[in-house]
Amino acid sequence: LHYSYFHVSLFLFNPPSSTRFGSSRSGKFGNPGERLRMVSVPAFPYVPRTGCYDVEDFRRKKEITIRGSGCPKPVTAFHQANFPQYVMDVLIQQNFKEPTPIQAQGFPLALSGRDMVGIAQTGSGKTLAYLLPAIVHINHQPYLERGDGPICLVLAPTRELAQQVQQVAYDYGKSSRIKSTCVYGGAPKGPQIRDLERGVEICIATPGRLIDFLEAGKTNLRRCTYLVLDEADRMLDMGFEPQIRKIVDQIRPDRQTLMWSATWPKEVRQLAEDFLRDYVQINVGALELSANHNILQIVDVCMENEKDNKLIQLMEEIMAEKENKTIIFVETKKRCDELTRRMRRDGWPAMCIHGDKSQPERDWVLSEFRSGKAPILIATDVASRGLDVEDVKFVINYDYPNSSEDYVHRIGRTARSTNKGTAYTFFTPGNLRQARDLVRVLEEARQAINPKLLQLVDSGRGGGGKGATERVLVQAESCYS
Repeated sequence: LHYSYFHVSLFLFNPPSSTRFGSSRSGKFGNPGERLRMVSVPAFPYVPRTGCYDVEDFRRKKEITIRGSGCPKPVTAFHQANFPQYVMDVLIQQNFKEPTPIQAQGFPLALSGRDMVGIAQTGSGKTLAYLLPAIVHINHQPYLERGDGPICLVLAPTRELAQQVQQVAYDYGKSSRIKSTCVYGGAPKGPQIRDLERGVEICIATPGRLIDFLEAGKTNLRRCTYLVLDEADRMLDMGFEPQIRKIVDQIRPDRQTLMWSATWPKEVRQLAEDFLRDYVQINVGALELSANHNILQIVDVCMENEKDNKLIQLMEEIMAEKENKTIIFVETKKRCDELTRRMRRDGWPAMCIHGDKSQPERDWVLSEFRSGKAPILIATDVASRGLDVEDVKFVINYDYPNSSEDYVHRIGRTARSTNKGTAYTFFTPGNLRQARDLVRVLEEARQAINPKLLQLVDSGRGGGGKGATERVLVQAESCYS
């Protein structure tokens, strides 16, 4: 670590003008490319001299908790992480003032080469927390040779999330000629294969399509030394665990692995134990299920047949606002289409997205939504995590999801970064089983709780099997009809 910073800075701040190919390969996994070639990188991040009290005070104020030993001190400004100037230039262009809590602690940990788990709510800035260290990591590895696979692999649950991560990778990597591509199902394979065969340092992929390409010999993971599992809990929910394990088995064991999740259930904990070595866990906010505290949560307890009228009244209020971009979540693809048709027939600028839509159609709908030409997006849960639009002001749960975890992820589409947002939820007696968990989420976020929701929780206590549950539903319906 005493290597001359001058020699390193020549590379870091003056990226090569040639393409990133060259060097030699050897061994089972290709070029050894240690996790970070620490003999030739500067000591980073730079953190001003701070006492233990200052660090603990910062973490307490930012609600950062650490599990594991040897965690570096957090940074309070981007320049303290010693990012190359070409990265800093993009941060300045995008008007980022200071790191978010997950970035403040995640940057130094990822840059140290350690395995890590990051637990933070949606909209916390985790994408930059792993991509900027990835760029530094890549720039300290030997160049790719023809036929080499990616150095950094990001696994994501949905094509929407994969596309958004790829856009960030492009924005920050282009100045150092770091190439990236996005690999996902529902789109033609040809362009994705061409990108992989030409060579990319960063590959963002959904598990299924990546396995297709690996089995067909279109790419390989011999050079992969930086692995990211983004929204690990969501990937497990979607049944991707076998595919994830199959992919990770092909990656060298001395890789650096970063796992990111909004929740910390036992399935995610087991995955961390299996894939990570001597890792440090960063939690931002409460470790139990929690929603973004910048979101105002309003729950309307009502009957199923009241939803349409309530939605119309609500949309009239929302559309009167200057900033009115809204996502409405429904349970099924059929209802998604039906509600969109009804709203468009009545003159509302609504469009929809769900799993049966083709990729070009999904891209077009999201483009119209982002631009504000169609400020109402009706969606199934296919978009509840992968959708990242900075200025969504309202989320409406027309249908309550199957779990409170999905509720938290849905409403997390608003109040991205440090913005404020509002989430409205129609909660019916048919959602009785989720009532208690919803109350816990509301209490943790210090939200006002609808007395009718508390009554619904009380009416559901006592158990008694299926017959008892049906009686409770009848009682609840009589209360709120």
